[in-house]
Amino acid sequence: MKLYMITDLEGPALISRFSQTRDVTPEDKVRWMRLLTGEVNACIDGILDFDADAEVVVWDAHGSGGIIEEEFHRDGKLIARGPIRAPYYLDESYDALLFVGQHSRAGTNGVLCHTYSSKSIEYYKINGIELGEFGCRALMAGTMGVPTILCTGDDTAVAEARELVPNIVGAAVKQALGRELAIHLSHEAACKLIRQAAHTACGRIGEISPYFFEGPYTQEIRFLEGVSIQSSLDAGWEYVDPRTVRKTADDICELRV
Repeated sequence: MKLYMITDLEGPALISRFSQTRDVTPEDKVRWMRLLTGEVNACIDGILDFDADAEVVVWDAHGSGGIIEEEFHRDGKLIARGPIRAPYYLDESYDALLFVGQHSRAGTNGVLCHTYSSKSIEYYKINGIELGEFGCRALMAGTMGVPTILCTGDDTAVAEARELVPNIVGAAVKQALGRELAIHLSHEAACKLIRQAAHTACGRIGEISPYFFEGPYTQEIRFLEGVSIQSSLDAGWEYVDPRTVRKTADDICELRV
């Protein structure tokens, strides 16, 4: 079994403030990175409980890095932060995609909800469907025939995943009370839940269909008020209005996913 995992720093239990995930001193950030690293390691443990020979490749997808490399699972493989573009070395050889530490898309009132950039993006839409990071990357995997089988994060992130992949396995490690407020599981309880969920998800790979719809793919990106769209126009995106740009491609990886 060969599995690919995407991680983010906003989704783990006990993280609910932007001050924990951006503009943080290195000393403080390690505290929060340790929470994500523990949940990622628990997910790998759950996979290996199901298949001791599984190959697990993890991409640290948090902008400034979210995993403590020295504490990463000895039996996992890590794509650490660095220059990388879609499809992030994900390909048809993988049996499934998993998300650990995922947040919900912008506008959902989930914990630390945003779409790619909390400082600049109002929404992403692909073929008229509003998608956050989970949806865009699950669709990217779907174009390769790879199903998305697990999502961990707050309850709104899990609900968003289930809107797109109804029988996905979800592990809600906190309940959103607002964008920077939540009821959390302890780190130990969250890791236990994720380990069990990962094991369950591996057993359902044949039952979960990839999230997919036919291309070509038209992506519309709307920026927050006051954010310039000029760099997108310079990169060849089509002008829609002063805050919105659009691009169409047959290959989804030519868009911003």
